[in-house]
Amino acid sequence: MKQYKCIIFDCDGVLVDTEVISNQLLVDMANRYGANIDLDYAMKYFKGSHFRHCLDLIKTLVTEPVPDSFEKDYRTELDRQFTESVQPIKGIKEVISQLNIPFCVASSGTVEKIRLNLGLVGLLDAFEGKIFSCYTIGKWKPEPDVFLLAAKTMGFKPEDCLVIEDSKLGVQGAKNGGFDVFGYTEHDYYNDLKGLATKTFSSMDELLEMI
Repeated sequence: MKQYKCIIFDCDGVLVDTEVISNQLLVDMANRYGANIDLDYAMKYFKGSHFRHCLDLIKTLVTEPVPDSFEKDYRTELDRQFTESVQPIKGIKEVISQLNIPFCVASSGTVEKIRLNLGLVGLLDAFEGKIFSCYTIGKWKPEPDVFLLAAKTMGFKPEDCLVIEDSKLGVQGAKNGGFDVFGYTEHDYYNDLKGLATKTFSSMDELLEMI
């Protein structure tokens, strides 16, 4: 088995259990303006995307104009919901505590969002100084830039690193950068990751044995 020297984790859906919360809120807010979508739609078309892409798609679905305050309102309510109910992905703390190689996080979320959620679930200290955001560089998955930045900053080449992702866009981004990528399938309702990721797994209990 290949010996990896660094692990690059996605954040939402891999470290913190946020995908249902964030996507359901997008559904609820979009439906106020006539989008007529459900969580399944959001998990298929919004998951793993940055907010601007999601908003552009919502604007093609609604029957009345989306207000300029939509993003601000969304982020304010999302922070409130995260603070009330966000949890770590089951088993991820055990994985982090047992890793004996360097690791970091590379996410499509803002640095503020990443830090908030990691802090809420007790993982921020483990990732302090090792947080990489697409917003920092203005490049979005499936472009590989955030993974390449993470690897370079951590001192490794792509072929030395393993990316852990839960979205099709994230897996594509990692592969586009020359990384091996394991797909976490807890919320992979459409089997998007099978045949695309280097390997897939459905429980964090499996991950340590795989690496």
